[in-house]
Amino acid sequence: MAKALCVLANDSGLRPLRLAGKKLVPIVQGGMGVGVSASRLAGTVAGCGGVGTISSVDLRRHHPDLMAQTENLVGTQAREPINAANLVALDREIAQARVIAGGRGLIAVNVMKAVSAYEAYVQQSLASGADAIVVGAGLPLDLPDLARDHPGTLLIPILSDARGVQVIVRKWEKKGRLPSAIVIEHPRLAGGHLGAANVADLNHPRFDFEVAIPEVLAFFKSAGIEREIPLIAAGGIRTRADILRLQGLGAAAVQLGTAFAVTCECDASPAFKKVLADAKPEDVVEFISVAGLPARGVRTIWLDKYLRLESRLKGHAQAKDCSMWFDCLSHCGLRDGKPAWGQFCIDRTLGLALSGDLGKGLFFRGAGALPFGAHIRPVHDLMQWLLGGIIPAALIQEMAV
Repeated sequence: MAKALCVLANDSGLRPLRLAGKKLVPIVQGGMGVGVSASRLAGTVAGCGGVGTISSVDLRRHHPDLMAQTENLVGTQAREPINAANLVALDREIAQARVIAGGRGLIAVNVMKAVSAYEAYVQQSLASGADAIVVGAGLPLDLPDLARDHPGTLLIPILSDARGVQVIVRKWEKKGRLPSAIVIEHPRLAGGHLGAANVADLNHPRFDFEVAIPEVLAFFKSAGIEREIPLIAAGGIRTRADILRLQGLGAAAVQLGTAFAVTCECDASPAFKKVLADAKPEDVVEFISVAGLPARGVRTIWLDKYLRLESRLKGHAQAKDCSMWFDCLSHCGLRDGKPAWGQFCIDRTLGLALSGDLGKGLFFRGAGALPFGAHIRPVHDLMQWLLGGIIPAALIQEMAV
C-alpha cells in the first residue's frame, strides 16, 4: 500500500518528504487531543507511508484498566497516579502504532508545550521509541536539552510565522541542534488552539503561506543553514492541487488534522466524527480558550451556551481549587482566575467530545470544507484523494445517494 501511494504521488508530480533516511509521501497527520489521534490513526497513516501522530494528552481514556485505577480520584491526590497512568498509556500507544505501521512511515508524538506534563511526555516519548517529537502551543526552546541523549529522534516545532522560526533556530543552534523539520501552521485555517496572540490577528498577512514560507526560506539562506530543514504547511489543505501549490512555494509536505479526524481509523467515537463531518462553515467559530489563545471549534450546544455566558463568567473569574490537577495546562483561565481567558475546563470538555457528547463536549475543527463532505471514509481513501485526486468508485456511489 505504501509503495503504491508513493508511486501515485510521484505520478501526480508531488515530491516525496525525506526524513530520517526515509522517502515518505508528503502527508503528515496532525496530532489531535484529547485521545482523537492515538495508535490506530497514527499507525494507519504511517502504514500508508506518511507521518502518523499520536497526541500525548490524557491517553488513559483509551485504556479501561488505567481508567478504572484513576477515574474516581479527585483533587491533589489524583495528580501523581493519573500522570503515571497517562505515561503508561502513551508507551502502550506508541508500541501499538508501531505494530500497525509495520515498519513503514514514521510515528510522531505531539506534545503541547503549554501542558504541565510537557517534560514528562517528551521524556516518555523518547524512551518509548517515537520517531519524532512534535511540539506546539508555545516555543519549545528546551527541546534539544530534553532530547540530548536521543540524537536520532526527529525534533519538529510547530510555528506560524518567520519570526517564530528565527527564534527557535537561533536558540537551538546554540545548543548544537537544528529542527529536523518545521510545521508552519496557518492560524486562520487550522483547528484547535491557534498560533496567534488574539482573534484579530488570525487574518494577519504574515501568516499567509505565500508570505511565511518564502520568508522562512530566505532566513535559512541568510543564516547560512546548509542542511535542508523541511517545511510542513498546515491548515486549509484539501486537494492535490493544494499540495502542489504549497510545494511550489517551497514546502516539503503538508499536515492535515480534521480530514483525518473523520476517517474510519480515527480513535474518537463515531459520534465525534459525525459532529465534525456534519458541521457547516457557519457552525465553525473562533473563541478564546482557557490558555488565553484563540481557538476554533464547532458551535455545538455546549459551545453556544458557553459563548452566551462568556462575559458573565469572565466577570466573576477568580482563582479556585481544581479537581483536574493532572496533565492539564500550566496556565488556565478557569483555575487561575484570569478574566481575559476562557472560563471552562479544557480537559473535561475535550474528553466528553471524544465520546461524542454534544451537550457537554468541545469539538475542535479546522475552518475549511472536508475532502469528502459529511462522509466518513478510510485513511487510504483520503490518501488516494490527496496524492492522486482519486475518488474510489464506492465513494462516488455513496456521495451520489
